[in-house]
Order: sequence, then C-alpha cells, then structure tokens
Amino acid sequence: MKSKPQHAARTAKEIAQNPRWAAVMARDPAVDDQFVYAVKTTGIYCKPSSASRLPKRENVEFFDTAQAAEAAGYRSSAATDQTTVAAEHAKLVAEACRKIEAAETAPNLEALAKSARMSPFHFHRVFKEVTGLTPKGYASAQRARRMRERLSGSTESITNVIYDAGFNSGSRFYEASDRVLGMRATDYRAGGANAAIRFAVGQSSLGSILVAQSERGVCAILLGDDPEKLVRDLQDQFPRAELIGGDAAFEKLVAQVVGFVEAPQRGLKLPLDLQGTAFQERVWQALRKIPPGTTVSYADIAKRIGKPKAVRAVAQACRANHLAVAIPCHRVVRRDGGLSGYRWGVDRKCELLEREKRSWMFKQKAQGSQERA
Repeated sequence: MKSKPQHAARTAKEIAQNPRWAAVMARDPAVDDQFVYAVKTTGIYCKPSSASRLPKRENVEFFDTAQAAEAAGYRSSAATDQTTVAAEHAKLVAEACRKIEAAETAPNLEALAKSARMSPFHFHRVFKEVTGLTPKGYASAQRARRMRERLSGSTESITNVIYDAGFNSGSRFYEASDRVLGMRATDYRAGGANAAIRFAVGQSSLGSILVAQSERGVCAILLGDDPEKLVRDLQDQFPRAELIGGDAAFEKLVAQVVGFVEAPQRGLKLPLDLQGTAFQERVWQALRKIPPGTTVSYADIAKRIGKPKAVRAVAQACRANHLAVAIPCHRVVRRDGGLSGYRWGVDRKCELLEREKRSWMFKQKAQGSQERA
C-alpha cells in the first residue's frame, strides 16, 4: 500500500502529464465540448464537469466526442448525472443556508460561491433554483425572521433588536421596515396597532371567501362556511390592527378572487403581503411555482427548498398559509398521491384540484384546435 506522500506525488504527476485528467479532477465545465471520459468498470461516459463520483485513473479512457465513446460501447450518464447534480446542488445550497442562518452578518455572494466551489454567477442561479430566493433574499428573510421573533418575545429596546437581527444601522432597517414587517416595528410589537387592513367577504360555490389587504398587498384569503368566523380569524391574525370594511372598489378585488375559484383558467395575479418565517416563505415561494392542474408531494417541496428531511416542517408551513389559492397549498399531496389535511377542508381541496385539472384540459384542447387551424 502506497503512503499518502507517494500517492499525492503520483497524482500530481498524472495531472501534469494529462491535462484532460486534470480537467476531470477539477470538474471543469469550460472543456465539456472538447472531450468526454469513459469508465471501464461501469461502461458509462461523462462530461468533464460531471458531478459523478470520480473513478480511479486506471479505469478511465478519453474520447474526443460522445459519438466515439458510444462507438466503443459506452453509454451516456446524462440521466444519472442530472439526478446526481440535483442532489449535489441541494446539499451545497443547504450548507449555504446554514452558513447564512448562523452568521451574525450575512456572508457575501463571493464567499458563499467559493465555499460551494462555484462561480458567483453559477451559485446565484443554483441557489435560486433550489430555494426560490436569491442568497441576498434568503439572508433578508432570515433578518426579518429574527426581527419578528425578537419583537414578539422580548421587551428590550427596538434599537437593540435591530442590531441583533443583523441590520448594520437603524436607518437601514427603518428604510426597509415596511418590507420586513409589513408595518413599523413599534406597530408590529403592538400586534398590528395602527395598521389599516381593508377586508370584505364574498360568496362562492365553495362557501364564503374573506379577502383582506394591507398597504403592502393582500394579506389574507380565508375560506369557510361561516362569514363571521372568517372575520374572527382575521381579527386573531391582526389583533390590534384597524379592520376596515371594504368599499365598492375593494369588492372588485374580492370578485376577482371568487372568479378565480370558480374558473381557475382566469389566473390570479395579486400583490401579496407575505408574513412568515424565512422557512415558511421559502415553502410558499415553492408552492407558487407548482403549475395549475398538477400536484407535488410534501417531500418534493422539501427537496426543492434544499431541506429534504424537513417534510413535516413543510406540511406545517402549508397549514400556516393565510392566503388560500394565491399560495396554492392545495396542490400538495401525500407521497402516495392521497389528499391529506387542508386548512379549509379536504372537500374544498379536492374540488379546487378537479377544477384546475378541467381548466388545464380545456386549455390544452383549445391550444390544439388553434394549432390545427
């Protein structure tokens, strides 16, 4: 058995003698169009940047093209690579998330990319694909979460809370306070005091629908059988806010939501006022990317946000959603495809999914007719 110094010397010599092997060792995407490498023990060939486990050098041979490798009897690892790369990306992003969560001052993009052994541009794209947020957006959400938790759970001065949450100055926080909390810090600590929230209740074939809007956007869409209970739920959500009944103009917004529930093909584009923890907001962003007429599992969402083991936490984030249909938690099902609990009733969940499927099928048929015409 060779000693470590001997092994290192042999590896260095091999890299110096064969630049292609050096590129494979570095997983260099810049040379992906110049050659492929094949592994004799597995019968597959890969691009130099493949995230597959590195083979032993003696089991590798190189080909100028994929066609040449296939002619020699090797098969492509493209499908395997895709799964492996996705898993590797999820792992790297999860590590970056932990670094952001643990740091008093959020690490910059360059530092995070270096830790992940990616270029800043590539890391930024991968992070957003996995979490639905940019690294900067995730760090901001973390600061907001710390801010909300400290304001809700302590009596210390707001200035101290601002600095402890990761804001470098009070002025920077107050410039962003509306975006971070949806209101001033003093109002948030007071349970929404001084915040004006307009609301109205409409009727649909699925029962009553309450829509509420703050200055930032729609902050609640609640479904139920009892309009008075929906209003009480809104009061519980914003115990000290000033709740104002909507006028005729606001009722048009309610009609828009009701129209979407009745006919999902209309679409629903509303400015939303999301108020949740950093984790919840990541889950909600992932939910908004699920196409109408389709479903995914809680495990799928956990993987998409880089937290594959957080399936139960994903389910809890779905239950914490106050924006029915706008944040489509009804599109999340159990791994076996069965309908699980839904905050506004499993029957409503089933009906919403059926309506979306019918709308999707109608849209596909209409597109097909246009193409034939």
